[in-house]
Amino acid sequence: MHEIIAKGILSAQNGMNIYRGCTHGCIYCDARSTCYQMDHSFEDIAVKINAPELLEIALRRKRKKCMIGTGAMSDPYLHLEKKRKLTRRCLELIDEYGYGLAIQTKSDMILRDLDLLKSINRKTKCVVQMTLTTYDEKLCRILEPHVCTTARRIEVLNILKEEGIPTIVWMTPILPFLNDTRENIQGLLSECKKAEVYGIITFGIGVTLRDGDRQYFYQKLDQHFPGMKERYIRTYGDAYQLPVPREKELMNLVRQECTKAGMEWRSEKLFEYLYQFEDKLAGEQLSFFL
Repeated sequence: MHEIIAKGILSAQNGMNIYRGCTHGCIYCDARSTCYQMDHSFEDIAVKINAPELLEIALRRKRKKCMIGTGAMSDPYLHLEKKRKLTRRCLELIDEYGYGLAIQTKSDMILRDLDLLKSINRKTKCVVQMTLTTYDEKLCRILEPHVCTTARRIEVLNILKEEGIPTIVWMTPILPFLNDTRENIQGLLSECKKAEVYGIITFGIGVTLRDGDRQYFYQKLDQHFPGMKERYIRTYGDAYQLPVPREKELMNLVRQECTKAGMEWRSEKLFEYLYQFEDKLAGEQLSFFL
């Protein structure tokens, strides 16, 4: 871990990343890719210690309220957040200034900030996005080794349901020859239905690999699944997009089960929902992009 003084915190689309890098250890993580030009080890987390100050300045300057997103490139609930509490401080500001929140994580640490999530959701809209890829707990511990497993994340989704906080599940990536089974997809969808999630984001059924991410992924395949790397190379070469062999069948399953359960599966509709600010007190809706 090392501290940095950031020059800015919000992107043009009102997204923020308080940390850079990750300690969850997911073997497929795209954020390891060299195209993001990280100048330090991925596990050596860059901590933007002035993130709350920058966020407060940005929120004060905005002409209209909007949704603030976080978690797209770095999980806001990394292990060091337990002590640093920068995410919590930023949520306090979002709540104080009356903005909405779209937050994405794999960690049950988000429950620490349940009071703030509820407060934001009472006034505007707070949407929690949780990643679920692997129903089998043993396999999940290999693919996502340093964060709570799927079973615990499902518990979190159900707690949020009871508290009236809307949720969206990122069911991605699904790894060819590892968790690309009908049983895995069905198991995840069944739990999402019970938790009454708003929708499921997939971007198709498969994974993407590029320089930096690919090497780490193949190293972990060699460690845990001997011979699997060679199968990937034979099947996909050096392709960026790696759809699973049964993608059409599994996507049909997602669409059918989501439709029956009343869960949205169309990505464009889900992002529209995430980006739409709601002023519950005034009964207004304003754009994420203002």
